[in-house]
Order: sequence, then C-alpha cells, then structure tokens
Amino acid sequence: MINGSHPSFKQGQSAASGGKHNVLDYGAKPDGRTDSSKAFLATWEQACRSTKPTTIYVPPSKFLLPKVAFRGPCKNNATSIRIDGTLVAPSDYRVLGEQWIFFENVNGVSIFGGILDGRGIGLWTCKNSSRNCPTGATSLGFTKSKNIVIMGLTSLNSQMFHIVINGCQKVRMQGLRISASYRSPNTDGIHVQLSDGVTILNTKIKTGDDCVSIGAGTTDLRIENVVCGPGHGISIGSLGKDLEEPGVQNVTVKNVTLTDSQNGLRIKSWGRPSNGFAKDILFQHVVMTNVQNPIVIDQNYCPDNKDCPGQASGTKISNVTYKDIHGTSATQVAVKFDCSKKHPCTGIRLEDVKLTYRNRLAYASCRNVDGITASGSVKPQSCL
Repeated sequence: MINGSHPSFKQGQSAASGGKHNVLDYGAKPDGRTDSSKAFLATWEQACRSTKPTTIYVPPSKFLLPKVAFRGPCKNNATSIRIDGTLVAPSDYRVLGEQWIFFENVNGVSIFGGILDGRGIGLWTCKNSSRNCPTGATSLGFTKSKNIVIMGLTSLNSQMFHIVINGCQKVRMQGLRISASYRSPNTDGIHVQLSDGVTILNTKIKTGDDCVSIGAGTTDLRIENVVCGPGHGISIGSLGKDLEEPGVQNVTVKNVTLTDSQNGLRIKSWGRPSNGFAKDILFQHVVMTNVQNPIVIDQNYCPDNKDCPGQASGTKISNVTYKDIHGTSATQVAVKFDCSKKHPCTGIRLEDVKLTYRNRLAYASCRNVDGITASGSVKPQSCL
C-alpha cells in the first residue's frame, strides 16, 4: 500500500483543472458492507472528464465494491488511482459474472497500492465439490488499453484469475503481491494475451494455478525478479486451441525463483491443427526448489481427450533458450520436450542447466525435437 501523507481532497473542483478526487466525497462508505460502486463510478467519471492529469484517492478503510467497469476514452492520459484501503468483493460469488474490477479503452491509468480481496473461497469450495458452479470473476482486468501502470498492489483470494491484460500495449506491473490457496482452482496470478510491451517486475505470486500465464498474441513480454510458488509455474499457453491464432514472440523470463510448484517453465499447445506459433523465448537465471516438472514443452495438451485425440499440434515452437537454470526437481525427469510430430520443435538450447533429483543428476526426455544443443549437469543424452 502507499504510505505517507496525502493532501486534502475536496469535491467540486473544476474538471478542466484536473485535481484530486476522494471517493468519500462522492458517497463511498468506508464500512466494508455498503455498496460503494456508484460512488467509485462517479469519482471515475469526474476524473475522466478532466483535461489535465488527475488523481482518484481511496483512503485507509474497507470498501464493498460489487462489479464495476471503468471505461474510456478519457479527456486526459494521466489518471492516477492511489489506494490506501481495501476493496472487498461481495460475499455471494454468484453476482460478479466474469469481471469484478474492469478497465476498458483507457490510456495512461496508473494504480498505486491497495488491496483487492476477491473473497473467492466460497467459489473454490463449490468447484472442488461440484461441477454446477459459475466460472468466477477476474479480480482486475484491463482490455484495449495502453500506457498502464500497476504498482504496489496486493490481490488476495480471487475467484478466478487475479489480473488479466487483454489487447493492451505498454503495461508495467511492479511490486505486486498475489496470493490464493494452492488448492484454489483457476486462480492464475497474471494472465497476458493479445498484448504488446508488457513488463512484470519484482512480484511475488502464490496461487492454485499458473503464476503467470501467457496467451496467444503476446509479444515483447518481460518477466523479471518474480518469486513463484506454490502454483503451476510460468506457462506459455495453452496455444493452438483455434485454427487461426496469433503467435507468441519475444518473451524474456529472468531472475525467477520457483518453489514447490507443479511446473517450472512450461510451453503447452493443443494437439490439434493451428497456425499458431511460439518463438524467440529466453528463460535465464532461474532457481527451482522441489519443482515437479521444471522444464516442459507439451504439444499434446488435450483435457479430457476431447476434440483432439490422435491429432498433431499445428503450433510451431522455435528458438527457445534455457540458460543458467539450477535447482532441484521433484521428479526424475526434469526436462521433458514432447513436441509436435507434424511440426517438431527447432532451435532448442539448454545452456548451463543443472537440475538434480534426490541428490542425483536429473534426466531429460525428448520427442520430435529437430536440433538441440545442451550443456550442464542434467543428463541430456536422450535428447541429442
């Protein structure tokens, strides 16, 4: 959360002059029980009308916020939302739909500090005991937006994904804390798709699904200084679900720590026809502790064996480098490349990969890989 003093915030300032807008002045109730969505939207509308940079301020208290959408375009490209409080989702998980807090078609929005409490435990319990449950809501979503900053935010117990970046350009996320039970289904920490120029820095993620999931159409993504686990690791995919699909390109993952996660660094695609691709990907300076599947390329992904059995993946995977990857595997096979028989993986490089299993060198397993170079202590002989 943002610390330090803030200037006073007064209602009635000229929209043309920008200024600072306290949600309390627009009727928000700091009791955590009264619906404050109308007050937050009124604050947003006032800020959005400003032709000069403006700030929305949420003071230290709890605010109940049912589903709310902040839409642009605005008349300014510099709206800061400074949160010293906690935004709380409704306890009834059925009322949110697929989005809780949602931004669309905005430019230059920055969020500083704050806690989002998605109160997802009830939905997780439903999903773990029944199939007759709603999908659940993403806690914070941005779509068709650009020049976005999210800094110092904490996201707790999302119903489904914590943060989704969809169809955006130039997004910077830094210093985030994302947490949900390791038993919580589909609670990906950050999901990026159809977006360009996204950066994730200095962030800690503990969830029941992927720490970071990277979908089709993601380009120029940088992930650095991220601590992940428990969870399902850092995943590119699932790709290739659709026949016509944009590719993933120029992804860099550096200085990452993964602990007690189901997967480490994973690329997966459906075992079905597609023109998708994943190329020019670098995983570097990664430390793993007790990771079940440290390095994985799986091009035969097919949940419940529906709509793809016996089909080869059309997704092309090329130019993937794993460099300076150290640590321990919870399974004997630490590197598993199961590539498409129709489009074998190409340009796969393992440089200084040192993974052990029960104090012995771990193994690598490869299928349908055309050309692989390897160095380090993992036993790559089956891949050469």
